[in-house]
Amino acid sequence: MRGPLPLPKYHQVYLVLREQLAEGRFDAGLPPELVLAEQFDVARVTVRKALERLVAEGLIERAPGRGTVPVKRAAAAAMPERAQLTGLLENIVSMGLRTAVKVLACDVVPAPESAARPLGLAPGAPVQKAVRVRSTREGPFSHITTWVPAALAQGFGKRELAKQPILLLLEAQGVRIGRAEQSITARLADADTAPHLDLAVGSALLCVHRLIFDADDKPVQWLQGLYRPDRYQYQMQLSRVGGIAAKVWVSKELSAQFH
Repeated sequence: MRGPLPLPKYHQVYLVLREQLAEGRFDAGLPPELVLAEQFDVARVTVRKALERLVAEGLIERAPGRGTVPVKRAAAAAMPERAQLTGLLENIVSMGLRTAVKVLACDVVPAPESAARPLGLAPGAPVQKAVRVRSTREGPFSHITTWVPAALAQGFGKRELAKQPILLLLEAQGVRIGRAEQSITARLADADTAPHLDLAVGSALLCVHRLIFDADDKPVQWLQGLYRPDRYQYQMQLSRVGGIAAKVWVSKELSAQFH
């Protein structure tokens, strides 16, 4: 029996670009076709076909003198639903202590809208943006990008992030970690992420967005984590509430496992 046919190359490029647009990666405009063709290692006509589909869906505009720019959407429509999380923070710290980390970048930058919104900041407010790759003995399994208000990250940088989980560093600055909200979706590896995870562009990834609050319920960290599904899994236990006819289930997070 024949397996499923692979997606056409233009469709893979389209899917990755659509995800990046949703994340606000191209607020200043998309790269030229030739640059995108080099990033995806495809012909220029393949990129053009992917862009034409994005235009047809109303996600980008192509205008002489302006290049290719995203079509602005309402902020509320761009935000996915996020589930409440409790009992996970200890596991996050534990995982950080049991894996190796490589810090790719750590800089104070103006907050993009996609990070400023969940942190309750004005777009352009200073935040510390850190990019890290975590690995086990089998190889890399996660590509993590975090944004922290600059005022809370003054006491640590690239050197400290290479030694300790960021939640411990925040607590050392006097931040009392309270709770987290998290969503888990799927996305495709792009040309920036794929090499760090030893994957091909277009490979399937688990995508985690996590918002950390302090004890006063103020956002202190916004995180995007991209995970190899063959090396990482997240387990939950569901329990029914009420009698035999009850249809309400509550979750208990067990662990985020990696191998």
